[in-house]
Parts: sequence; structure tokens; C-alpha cells
Amino acid sequence: MSAPLERVAIVGATGRIGGAFAEALVKTGKHTVTALTRPESKGKLPDGVKSVGVNYDDEASIIEALKGQQFLAITLSVAAPDDLHARIAAAAGKAEVPYVMPNVFGYPIEPKGVTEDDWYSQLILNRIGDVEKNNFSSTIKMSCGFWYEWSLALGNQWFGFSIKDRKVTFFDDGKRMITVSTWDQCGRALAGLLSLPESEGPTSVASFKTKEVLISSFRVSQRDMLDSLHRVLHTTDADWEILYEPTAKRVQDGIEEMKNGIFTGFPKTLYGSVFLTSNHFSDYAATMPLVNELLGLPTEDLDEATKRTVHMVESGWNPFPELK
Repeated sequence: MSAPLERVAIVGATGRIGGAFAEALVKTGKHTVTALTRPESKGKLPDGVKSVGVNYDDEASIIEALKGQQFLAITLSVAAPDDLHARIAAAAGKAEVPYVMPNVFGYPIEPKGVTEDDWYSQLILNRIGDVEKNNFSSTIKMSCGFWYEWSLALGNQWFGFSIKDRKVTFFDDGKRMITVSTWDQCGRALAGLLSLPESEGPTSVASFKTKEVLISSFRVSQRDMLDSLHRVLHTTDADWEILYEPTAKRVQDGIEEMKNGIFTGFPKTLYGSVFLTSNHFSDYAATMPLVNELLGLPTEDLDEATKRTVHMVESGWNPFPELK
């Protein structure tokens, strides 16, 4: 059996998902974890993570930072420049990084079913293509569904909840089941994957080349989320304003908002489309084989994840200050 990959680089290790990756990898004691960071960055890295300064506008700087790395996980802010992912992926090929996990966390995707006007799926395919085009690195994709804490905390345009205001908009009847994951579960999944032998056998890192690492934390509906919030907050339906909206209308409204340059149209469109009954991948945990057991992932407690989310909201967490 070959040894696990030792040298792992992360772009975005000061962010939520990148930080979860870094922290979980360090805990295994099997990896040297290196974060690519801008010199001016003030973000805090998890303990045990090395930092290498990089100028993302200089390809040579990115290549130098990635030399000798065996695995690269790219996690980018939604505010990152449009071409940054492609530049990082190209540099990874020139630095001869064998494996790259592109910034495509979300739901499984079938390229044949993607239409030209489905711009978000096109973005995902482009990011996968960024890696494939470097002619050296192999892609390994993680499909984890929406991040539960992020989506529940951010407000109505995401999962339909405004926790502070005790308001929720149910899409259709609010009972559509979808697959979601917590940040910590994603971190444990990457750590579990990279704890496998690098090659040899059907359960190795190499066996996931060009494939999706399908994981999950929960299968939930909006109704399940509200019930969990009730248990955490000690509320009932009577304490909340509960509205209903056709999912198809929500998606169309989001599209119109995007045309008018309204940022929140993007999450309304993206999240609404996942709750459509015609979306065959939104509850993939019910129909597709997961690797939770293979990677040693625990069964999580929904209320504990909801409690973390409530704490985020009550502490003022907001990655989009312009929405205040």
C-alpha cells in the first residue's frame, strides 16, 4: 500500500470551508498543510498550518508557492476575481501538483444536462475545465450540497429564514427534502480522503480521479429546519411569521433581480432551483452512493448544527456587510 499524500496546499484557508479543511487535516497528524495567503491578509489560520505569501496577480509567485505540493484545494470567496480560479489552476499544472480539488462544492452535476442558459452550472463546468486544461493535475470534486450553517444564517434569500425576525418563507409547502452538509463534515471528509493511500486499490485517493466525493450531513426540508429552530430557540409556529411562495416564482423573481443587478437575486435563483421538484440531484443522499462510511464520517446532530447557526446570527456574523 502506498502512503497517504503528505503535502497539501489550500487557497482560502482563512475562510470558513478552507479553514475547516485545514483544521481537520492538521488534526490527522499525517499532513503538512500550507496556506497560500496574500501578504496583506489579516485572516487567522488554524494552528499548525504553514503560511506562504503569494501574489495572485503574478503567475510565477503562485507556481513557486505550489512547487512540491501533492494536493491543492481551491476555496474562493464569492467576491474573488472571475479569472482567479483559472489562473490558480494553470499555475498548479506548471508546478506539477498531481491532484486539485476545484472550487465547485455543491450538488452533483451531469454535464450532458447543462443548458447554455444555466450560467451557474456552466461556471461549475468551467472551473472543472480550468484544472483539466492544465494537462497535468487530476480533478477530485467534493459534492456536499449547500453548507447548512451558511445557508440558514444568511437570510431569506437563501433558505428562506430570517432568524432574528422570526420569519420564514416556505417554498411551495416547505417539505421538499434536500441534502446538506456542515463545514466540519466537509473538513472531516477531505481529511478522511487524504488519509487513504495515494494509490493502489479501489479505495485510494487515485480512485477518485475525475470523480465526485459524495458526502452529506443531513437530509432536511425547510419544515425540518424550522422544527430544529423551535427546539433550539424554544419557540413554536405561533412565534414565527410563516409565509408561502411557489418555488418557480421565487426562481423567476431571482432571475429578474439578477438582470437588474440586484445581488440577492443570485441566491434566490440558486437556492430556489435546488428546491424545485424537477431537480434530480438536490437530494442526492437518497439516490446516490455516499462515501461517509468509507471516510469515517460521523452521524451529526441537526440541532447542534442549528445551535451553531443561531450563535452566528446572534453574534452578528455577516460575510456580506453590504446587505445590512
